[in-house]
Amino acid sequence: MMDVLLGIDTSNYRTSLCLVTMEGEIIGEQKQLLTVEEGEKGLQQSVALFQHIKRLPLLAKEMAMDDKNLVAVAVSRAPRPVEGSYMPVFLAGQAAAEMIAHFHQVPVYYTTHQEGHIAAGEYTMNKPLAADHFLAVHLSGGTSELLDCTRTQSGYQIALIGGTDDLHAGQLIDRVGVALGLPFPAGPYLEKLANESQEATTEEFAVPSSVNGYTFSFSGPETALLKAVNNSEIPRPAIARAAEKCIANTLEKVLRRVVENGFARDILIVGGVSANAYIRSRLVKRLEHPAVKARLHFADPAYAGDNAFGTARLGLIQYKRRKKTNII
Repeated sequence: MMDVLLGIDTSNYRTSLCLVTMEGEIIGEQKQLLTVEEGEKGLQQSVALFQHIKRLPLLAKEMAMDDKNLVAVAVSRAPRPVEGSYMPVFLAGQAAAEMIAHFHQVPVYYTTHQEGHIAAGEYTMNKPLAADHFLAVHLSGGTSELLDCTRTQSGYQIALIGGTDDLHAGQLIDRVGVALGLPFPAGPYLEKLANESQEATTEEFAVPSSVNGYTFSFSGPETALLKAVNNSEIPRPAIARAAEKCIANTLEKVLRRVVENGFARDILIVGGVSANAYIRSRLVKRLEHPAVKARLHFADPAYAGDNAFGTARLGLIQYKRRKKTNII
C-alpha cells in the first residue's frame, strides 16, 4: 500500500483537501469555493463554518483511498503564525483532522493558513529560491502583508515588516468587482473584464497608489474606483484595469524600497491576487529590471489561491523530521 499524508484547509472562502505521497506529490485533491449569495461581498464566519462542516465529508467521499495507507494528517488551524491569530472557520478543519487522526491512530500536525500559502508557492513556483532566507508577499481577500521569511526544520520563521493598514488587495478587487456587477469572489471576472480594455482609454483613467514606507492603503483607491463605477463616461474595462494597475504600482513602490534597504532580493508572491497575470507581468517588468535586480517568484496560478497542498507539504516535513528522531 502507498503511504499518504492528508492536508486540510478550511479558509474564509474555500474547503480544501489534499493527499500527498512521501515524496510530496499530489495523489488526490478536492477543493471547492463556498457559496456567496449574488450581490454580497463576503460571508459571515458562522455561515462559512457551517458550509465547511457540510462540505468536508462530501469532498472526502470524492477522494479514493484504495491501496493507500494514511500515515498522518496536517491542518491549518489559524490564519497566521502569530499569538492570538484566530478565525472560527479553521475549527472545522481542525476538528476533522483530529477526529481522523484519532480513529486512524496517526499523528496530526498543525500549521497556519499563511504558512500553507507560502509552502504552496515554494513547491509550485516557476524557479527555485536562491536561499533559505527570502521575502514573501501574501495578497488575498483577508491578508496583504510583506513578510521576512526563513525556512526552518518544521516550516518557516516569519516576521511581519509591512502591509496594508486598511483594505486588503483582494477586498479592493472584490468590492470594485461587485460594484461592476461581477460575481463574488471577483478576481477572475475582473481580470477578464480588464483584458477587454483599450490601452488608450486605460492610460487616461488611473487611480493613485498610497504608500508610506512599507505600509500601504487601498481605501483611497477604493473610493476613487467606486466613484468611477457611477460615471457612465468611464468604460467598465478601464475601471477594472485601473484596479489591477493600482495594486501593481503599490507593490512595486514597496518592494523597490525593501530591496534598496537591504532585504532579500528573492521575493515569493502568493495568495489569490497573485494569480492575476497583469499584476504578475507588470511587477516582473518593473522589479526584475537591472536597476532593481529583484528576483520574483510566483505560485502556480492553480495554487495561488486557498488550497491544502501547502498544508500537506508542511505536515510532510514535520512527519519526516519526527520519524527520523523517533518521536512521532
